[in-house]
Amino acid sequence: MPNASLRAVGRGSLSASFRLDGLRVLVTASTRGIGFYVARGLAEWGARVAIVGRRRESVARAAEEISKTARVEPIGISVDLRRREDLERLVEEAWSRLGGLDALVFNAGNIGCEPCYLHEAGYEDWLEAAQLHLIAPGYLTSLLLPRFLDQGRGVFIYLSSVTVKEPMSHFVLADTARAGLVQLAKTIARQYGGRGIRANTVLMGSFDTPGARSNIRRLAEMKGVDFEQAWRKWVIEPTPMRRVGEPREIAGLIAFLLSSISSYINGSTIVIDGAMTRCV
Repeated sequence: MPNASLRAVGRGSLSASFRLDGLRVLVTASTRGIGFYVARGLAEWGARVAIVGRRRESVARAAEEISKTARVEPIGISVDLRRREDLERLVEEAWSRLGGLDALVFNAGNIGCEPCYLHEAGYEDWLEAAQLHLIAPGYLTSLLLPRFLDQGRGVFIYLSSVTVKEPMSHFVLADTARAGLVQLAKTIARQYGGRGIRANTVLMGSFDTPGARSNIRRLAEMKGVDFEQAWRKWVIEPTPMRRVGEPREIAGLIAFLLSSISSYINGSTIVIDGAMTRCV
């Protein structure tokens, strides 16, 4: 069971409230990139983490890597977030192997066509965007919510992008689909907040991940621009801090949002982008 400091809001010292010892967290799309960084950070801070990916080899490799620094060895589950039966199996298996769950951190990878523009998108592209960025988090929420309500606590964190607030035309499919996560989190917080349930959305800016570099590389090729020049112009220079986010920074934010010290933060949309976006 989770450490009592995670549930007893307002009790104990500040350091005790921030501990994640025993917290059981399901982190989707966590074999590489942002999801991996988050899962690794949470495991280092004492959480019991279930990592998720499509390929068994990738899941096993990520689990082995996280185990090197984790205080508690993670478990790995191979599923395709686009398949209903896989989502149902994911909840059952994670719940069984961890002895329950206290939180879902939803993350999803890129859709196959991205970066692509609206006039280039086909039906299958739209379908994949909806499956990964709206249906999967929505259905996982519907599956987990009754269990969280039964135990009187549970946290949902949806990882999204600042581009839902300040659109980039080559990510329109994903951004259109995941814009609904803000509404989902707000609805959960308002309807179930009095019953121990929290939900927040995190809008991320630029982080140096394989997925981000792949997107910029493909976009640079589409525009006939050198990759290093494109990375500097499109990723580094738009941020006043003149750098991308670091893995521990996003992991630290998620750890804070999962801890009891943040229990009054509910239904919020939180931006972590180094002031890259101009919108309020």
